[in-house]
Amino acid sequence: MALGAIKLVLGDITTLPAEAIVNAANASLLAGGGVCGAIHMAAGPELETECITLGGCPTGEARITPGYRLPAKYVIHAVGPKYWDGTRNEAAILRHCYKSIFRIVGERNLSSVAIPALGTGIYRFPIKEATAIAVEEAEFAINAFAINVVFCCFDKYALGVYNFALQK
Repeated sequence: MALGAIKLVLGDITTLPAEAIVNAANASLLAGGGVCGAIHMAAGPELETECITLGGCPTGEARITPGYRLPAKYVIHAVGPKYWDGTRNEAAILRHCYKSIFRIVGERNLSSVAIPALGTGIYRFPIKEATAIAVEEAEFAINAFAINVVFCCFDKYALGVYNFALQK
C-alpha cells in the first residue's frame, strides 16, 4: 500500500502488522471488554502495567504505549465519548479523539495505523456518523503526514458503512 492511503480490512485488529493500532479505550486505560479487552489480552500483562502508570486519559484524548506482544510496535489508546442523544457535543468529542490519534502518529512519525470503529460498540455512537468523522479525519491526516490508515472492521456491516463513506 502506497504511503498516504486508506484501506479497509475485515478482521481482528490485534493481528494487523500496522506500526500502531488504536485501542477503543475507557478513561482508566485498563482492560475492558470488546476491542479493548482483546488488545490487552493479546499484548500481555505488560500493557496493563504500563497503562496503570499513565493515570488514565480524558475522553476525547489519546495516549501511546508499546505494543508488547502484539505485531504492532505501539498501541494508541483513544477514549471516545459515550453517545447519549447527539446533543452533548458527542460528535465534536469524537472528532477531537481522532485528531489526538493522528497528532500522536505525526509526532512519532509513524507510517501506519490501524483503527477500529471507535465509539460504536458499548458507547453506542451511531456507526454512520462515527464513520463519516473517522474518514474525514483520516483523509486530512494522510495528506498532512503521508501515513497509511487501515480501518479494521469487526463485521461486514461496518465494512459496508466504511466503504460507502470512502466513496463519498
